[in-house]
Amino acid sequence: MTAHIVGEVMTRDVVHARRTTPFKEVVRLLDHHRISGLPVVDADDKVLGVLSGSDLVRNQAHRDGPAPPPSVTAGDVMSSPAITVHPEQTVPDAARLMERRSIERLPVVDEADRLIGIATRRDLLRVFLRADDDIRRQVTEEIVVTSLNLPSEAVRVAVRDGVVTLDGRVEARSQVPELVHAVWRLDGVVGVVNGLGFRIDDRETPTPSHRTGSP
Repeated sequence: MTAHIVGEVMTRDVVHARRTTPFKEVVRLLDHHRISGLPVVDADDKVLGVLSGSDLVRNQAHRDGPAPPPSVTAGDVMSSPAITVHPEQTVPDAARLMERRSIERLPVVDEADRLIGIATRRDLLRVFLRADDDIRRQVTEEIVVTSLNLPSEAVRVAVRDGVVTLDGRVEARSQVPELVHAVWRLDGVVGVVNGLGFRIDDRETPTPSHRTGSP
């Protein structure tokens, strides 16, 4: 049971700008490469921020003249600090981060925060194009049967448009969050509906017994 990681889907040849890159040069880069945004890095390739077409438009909207002065640079209009990910992070986690922060791209950095790639919403969504039957089969075979050692009929798994519905009864209460968490991490899963019950509450704290009588 493995999920794709960002390093497998990211683009390694990244178009980027420096803090001092002139505004007009940034516009040319976006137009020439037909992209809607790019990371801004320093001399050590550490990500300082991200610049998108909307940042450029916003900057222009706040100026009176027809064009920005030559002194305006990428560092002046970028969004900072940048939201980044590491290549070993899973694609589902990166996609949820992107959705939560309403962004279209994630610079990918190494352990020293140097730029090594970029993952766009399109890159991540390609992984989510899985058939519902494939997801249902993986949940049943790899999680319910193999990981939790439960009979396949113990948990009824239904999948529709990437939303997994779990119904039935597991052995122990602690298996419920374990199962839900494992399903959430699968490629192609966009939601989990938990309708699980349990046979044994293994999270109950035993009540200590008290003995009466003289010591």
